[in-house]
Amino acid sequence: MRSMLAGLVTVAMFFGSVATVAQESEGHIHWAYNGKDGPKRWGTLDPAFAECKLGHHQSPIDIRHTEKDDLPQIQFDYKPSPLSVVDNGHTVMVNYALGSFITVGDHRYQLTQFHFHHPSEEHINGKGYDMVIHLVHSDGSGNLAVVAVLLKPGKVNAALQAVWDHVPKEKDKVAAVEGMSINAADLLPADHGYYTFVGSLTTPPCTEPVTWYVMKTPEEISGGEVEAFARIYPHDSRPVQKLDGRVVRESK
Repeated sequence: MRSMLAGLVTVAMFFGSVATVAQESEGHIHWAYNGKDGPKRWGTLDPAFAECKLGHHQSPIDIRHTEKDDLPQIQFDYKPSPLSVVDNGHTVMVNYALGSFITVGDHRYQLTQFHFHHPSEEHINGKGYDMVIHLVHSDGSGNLAVVAVLLKPGKVNAALQAVWDHVPKEKDKVAAVEGMSINAADLLPADHGYYTFVGSLTTPPCTEPVTWYVMKTPEEISGGEVEAFARIYPHDSRPVQKLDGRVVRESK
């Protein structure tokens, strides 16, 4: 029993550290989405950020040319999680409890957190969207996988509204909402077709590699919900990066 408890503590510590890394840079080096510390300068702000400048598999990208393939379905096994929201100074993020996974082929990743970008970082055939959700996952070896759900104008998204209603007014303060849970499955489109490619985190330290799964079908979000997020973050998106010979595969 003692060894089992120790193992559980180790797993919790591991995924906690992964969540911190996958917040896409929670260090003390200042960076921004504009001005002198904006995306063009990220790679020079700190040696740890060098991949932002030197990497060849950087994200986000504009998905234009794809190769259709018999790709495995993404098996989503998301369970409700207590609602825990933080404004980390770069985006609004929801920390997710242990126990929710995606499985792609024989590879399984655990969901650690999800967060938002306005406007969308990913583009499809040159077109951006109002926003995007990035659901960040990790496997037991620390390999990262991100599921991106594009958001287009439409009806109120009840799951997102619950997050918006509980964003703490203070930066870096976690709001654990007693008695309220959220299910990441409610953020997904009904059609799970996707594009996939090798990329990176989209903020410093721009870590490579990250496996990306961009859902082909956008979800809807109301104009009021977009405006509510934009009041906090008018623009928190990295410009699209060069493809550098990468192949984007598309599920049939």
